[in-house]
Amino acid sequence: MAEVHDVVGLSGQDPAQVRELAELWGALVEADWRQLLELEDIELAYVFSPHDRMAEICRALIERRVPFVVEKPIGTSLGQLQEVRRAAEKAGVPATVPLVQRGGPVDSWLAKTGQPVYERLSFIAGPPERYERNGNPWMLDRERAGGGCLANLGPHFADLFLHRTGNTSAEVAARLSSTLHAGALEDHATLILTAPDGREAIVEVGYAFPDSELKRYCSYSSAGEAGFASIDTDGSAVFTGLDGRTERAVLVVDSDPLYDPFVRQVARTLGDGFRGMPTLGELEDAMRIIWRAYEAELEGAHHG
Repeated sequence: MAEVHDVVGLSGQDPAQVRELAELWGALVEADWRQLLELEDIELAYVFSPHDRMAEICRALIERRVPFVVEKPIGTSLGQLQEVRRAAEKAGVPATVPLVQRGGPVDSWLAKTGQPVYERLSFIAGPPERYERNGNPWMLDRERAGGGCLANLGPHFADLFLHRTGNTSAEVAARLSSTLHAGALEDHATLILTAPDGREAIVEVGYAFPDSELKRYCSYSSAGEAGFASIDTDGSAVFTGLDGRTERAVLVVDSDPLYDPFVRQVARTLGDGFRGMPTLGELEDAMRIIWRAYEAELEGAHHG
């Protein structure tokens, strides 16, 4: 951020948590984010707050005509996200979302198959307790986070499927579980997405991996008009074309490095309204699937 932006202020409920960053960047720290809105000449804001605060912060930025980058899911319901999107569109305030898997190594490799017909996207992150250790215990509180691993990790993969298939919607069947960690929020979710044109994806996300240097398990595959592609946790990737020939590669599947190019693209496109970057409308399409999955699971539980 400091390489491409001049950071003037940051806010955190516990200012001690962000003090190191503030010193590094020579930026002001405020416990109350509203204080930052009083700064002169703000050109851009990054909104990475607890989910239950996001909509309010975004609306305040929109009122002041400040372009912003906001993390998914923007709120704890689809309605909150829709309000923010409508307000931003009406005011002509540019906004984008770090759907960083787009155009990343995994996405690009799966794209070898052409438009996916059947896809399987599996991403299992570390245990829920890591949020207590890293200073974000609110991530395990339903009121504040809106949901567990599905609301947190699912949007990336719902978005990849929609983006690659050229669809804006999909029907969803869902199974959510909290059996492994017995917490208040789901630590595993399996979705079956079916697009109107019959293309399908199985999306599996979870907080079911142990604390480890490996950080996560991930595995992806796609069958499309041009062949079949797959990627494993260690990055080994295989593509087999319709001619039967197979190509192999080793990819970086860690998602952390994807944020650097995203921030650089934010800086590059700020002047033209984040052209070519993920939009609030595209996040809304992905989140409609995610929030629908929670409803579908509830309905299933009631019918059972």
